[in-house]
Amino acid sequence: MTVSKVDIEDNFFAGGTNRHIPVLLKPMLELIAPKDDEIFVDGTFGAGGYSREILEAASCKVIGIDQDPDAVRDGRPLLKEFGPRLDLVQGRYSQMRDHLSGLGIDLVDGVVLDIGVSSMQIDQEGRGFSFRNNGPLDMRMSQAGPTAADLVNGLSEEEIANVLFRFGEERKSRLIARAIVERRQETPFQETGDLAQLIEKIMPKKPQDKIHPATRSFQALRIYLNDELGELLRGLNAACRVLKPGGRLVVVSFHSLEDRIVKTYLRVSGGRVPNQSRHLPDLNKENAPPFQIVNQRAVKAKGEEISFNPRARSALLRSAIRTENPTHEYDEAGLGLRPLQL
Repeated sequence: MTVSKVDIEDNFFAGGTNRHIPVLLKPMLELIAPKDDEIFVDGTFGAGGYSREILEAASCKVIGIDQDPDAVRDGRPLLKEFGPRLDLVQGRYSQMRDHLSGLGIDLVDGVVLDIGVSSMQIDQEGRGFSFRNNGPLDMRMSQAGPTAADLVNGLSEEEIANVLFRFGEERKSRLIARAIVERRQETPFQETGDLAQLIEKIMPKKPQDKIHPATRSFQALRIYLNDELGELLRGLNAACRVLKPGGRLVVVSFHSLEDRIVKTYLRVSGGRVPNQSRHLPDLNKENAPPFQIVNQRAVKAKGEEISFNPRARSALLRSAIRTENPTHEYDEAGLGLRPLQL
């Protein structure tokens, strides 16, 4: 499996100037199916595109969650526009149950997640997600804790290689890790351009290359730094807990690592499929499945959407409906996935 099949195209992922346009809005809205007086969680609020669409479709309520304080701050105009029908919370969507409890809400009618980095975060040079425009090597979604510079300057050569291979599927991870360690002994990494230029020297870009040589490495550092895959799995478990029977779950992902988790989670929590690995739990016999899968195959954007929003090219939407059966939570082992952490 290669990242390039389902990864974000280079000019977006690397930090192009695309403004944030929510992908797959129409299928998301059809599947989340808002009705009057219902309550929804937009676990990755971002620029509020999904929240706005849901709020305009029915007289319902949305709780928008985002760990980025800038997203919450920039969402204030929507708060004024929709009043008490919208609440914004700074935090992780994996903790949505606690966030809802703080608002006096136990269960909701729908949860929507748009996984990954946003266009706004990429376009801000000071956030360090982009290597197209030089900036501090940061990459923190929450703007708190260790930075990407701390990782490349502090992890061992083996740890760096493992991060690049595990979270970026970078085949030359060991070569890059060795070069990083050698370079940092002279001068620690501080800016995105420093790291991107080093990787490009090791792997010069060829005319036929669709992505920059540093793309996979930057992706890997970002995912590892923000624990994005662990957050996704915990978020799916949290959604299972807060959804009412009949509640809808919609998840949009952008590359193979994310989609693998979503697909496997829904397959297992929706009941086993034929020829499934014997190492995975058989919910049909031992437990009743907490989800019913809506679309067995991921929904993808069509030509018209891709033409005006290149980011949509890599988007994969999966959805499920909460059953009346008890909640089940899964870790990597329960899903038959290799450990998410190093």
